[in-house]
Amino acid sequence: MGALGKKFWKTFGISVVSSLLVFCLVVFCLVVMVPTDEPRGDVQSLSFDELTAAENLPEVEYYSARDDAELPYRHYPSSADIAIVLLHGSAYHSSYLAPLASYLARNGVAEVYTPDLRGHGPHAENRGDVAHVGQLEDDIADFADFLRRTTDPSALLLGGHSSGGGTAIRFAGNDGTKPRFDGYVLLAPYIHHTAATYRDSEWTNVNVARMAGLGMLNSVGITAFNHERVISFNMPESYRDGTETLGYSYRLQRSMHPRDDYHSDISGLPAETLVVVGEQDETFTAEAYEPLFARHSEATVRTVGGVSHFGVVREPSAQQVVAEWVTSVAGSPRP
Repeated sequence: MGALGKKFWKTFGISVVSSLLVFCLVVFCLVVMVPTDEPRGDVQSLSFDELTAAENLPEVEYYSARDDAELPYRHYPSSADIAIVLLHGSAYHSSYLAPLASYLARNGVAEVYTPDLRGHGPHAENRGDVAHVGQLEDDIADFADFLRRTTDPSALLLGGHSSGGGTAIRFAGNDGTKPRFDGYVLLAPYIHHTAATYRDSEWTNVNVARMAGLGMLNSVGITAFNHERVISFNMPESYRDGTETLGYSYRLQRSMHPRDDYHSDISGLPAETLVVVGEQDETFTAEAYEPLFARHSEATVRTVGGVSHFGVVREPSAQQVVAEWVTSVAGSPRP
């Protein structure tokens, strides 16, 4: 190589290194120096008054995950031989799912299991965090295997409300060639911030700069900062009881909704999928669900009049929609 060539590569190399250093400095500032807003207690963005304290909850039981963690769940026994795993939404835990779980179990529609997702609930060891993006999918797979091994239901369904529904969709998109679940029940599921179902809300404070910076780092395999908090939730003070989870790390937030290519995750849902949304949902655009799922799946979409975001769990009209669908698709006796 001649002197001119050496000079070129030296100059080019210095330029590349300098650009990388500038890139790393900018990303570091985005990730570390831009704070996530603290959760506010004076915002009433959702109908929290519908979440009255559940009474006579089943005792907490535990199953072992692949990392030997003992993870909690509640079991609502039933005469049915069909089982449904219901996943809770963001910021709280599975106790608020009791109205729907009790209804389905009491009326012989299905046995219901409501796990507290890792990083949530009264028994959380590392509140608001998981070990890596996708760990919730591992936990769900382990729980499904546990139920198949110990109870052997005739059909096993996966359901979820809000972000729990988004987690279920994410799981469906990566469920392998031998699916662990025979069907899905999605209650006002969170899809993605770019989906037509999304609506701006005072419920969340998203650190957009940090999310973007961490996304760039993860795209080149750097995950060292994924523990940084990227979102907080504005739950009113009057509804807090010390068991809520008011902030998520990047790796937990990413784990609780479909991937950026959410169309592909939706396409992973089987035909035996029900989507239920309340016509008066305060968080998502109800009328956007049907066209979205029609484009990418064979799911059945039902919009229930006069029902809010939490109403799909509590209102008898929404509970009956779920019961009738499970009965018709999975063959359990009608309530």
